[in-house]
Amino acid sequence: MRGIVLKNHNEATSGQAYLVRKLVPGLEVFGSITLNRTVGGMNAAAVEEMASVKGGWGRLVCMPTEDSEYWVARSKLTRPSVPVTLEGRLTPQAREVLAVVARRKLALATGHIAPDESLVLIREARKMGIEQIVVDQAMVVKMPVSEMQEAARMGAFVEFVYGPLFDHRFTIQEYAAAIRTVGPEHCIISSDLAQPGYPQSPDGFIAYIKLLREQGFTESQIDQMARKNPATLLGLRL
Repeated sequence: MRGIVLKNHNEATSGQAYLVRKLVPGLEVFGSITLNRTVGGMNAAAVEEMASVKGGWGRLVCMPTEDSEYWVARSKLTRPSVPVTLEGRLTPQAREVLAVVARRKLALATGHIAPDESLVLIREARKMGIEQIVVDQAMVVKMPVSEMQEAARMGAFVEFVYGPLFDHRFTIQEYAAAIRTVGPEHCIISSDLAQPGYPQSPDGFIAYIKLLREQGFTESQIDQMARKNPATLLGLRL
């Protein structure tokens, strides 16, 4: 693993990325912000602050996860949520966030918003000049494969994470079928680990790659999804 992105559902991690790079030279660590209620929801000022932290390692802006309207409704909870769209259009606040992402040349992740909202977001982000986009945890948010393909046609990567395989929410066969339909050239594989009760990220990633090899994916295809595409998303040179 050349590096990692630190993701926290409740606070920005660009400051942590700066400190870790000081403590562990040679490891490329990047920060992110997830636009849940704890950072003010769809808050362009918070995105600007994340990107302004010394070092410039804040690189990824993630739409709401556990506070998205879709996730709150799907979880059958009755609490406030963070809207991204209204009547099929991005909210003004979402457009303000995208303007910062575009100006700062950051990467954009769709979080846990509804699959149809993700397509609206990707379409508008591309119009605004945002080039580095990823559909977050496509299987977890239950995005249909046809919509994964549409996202890929618009230039977004589609992410498949190991965590839901480890805890048996999905099978590797389901993952393999979706990846093949979308095309490895449009996919990213990542660990989504480091939580309590899960393997450490390097160990889990090794296990994930072994499962993909058993499903017949080639070294070249795995290299594309595990190394080249993530580097492109983060704007790194290979």
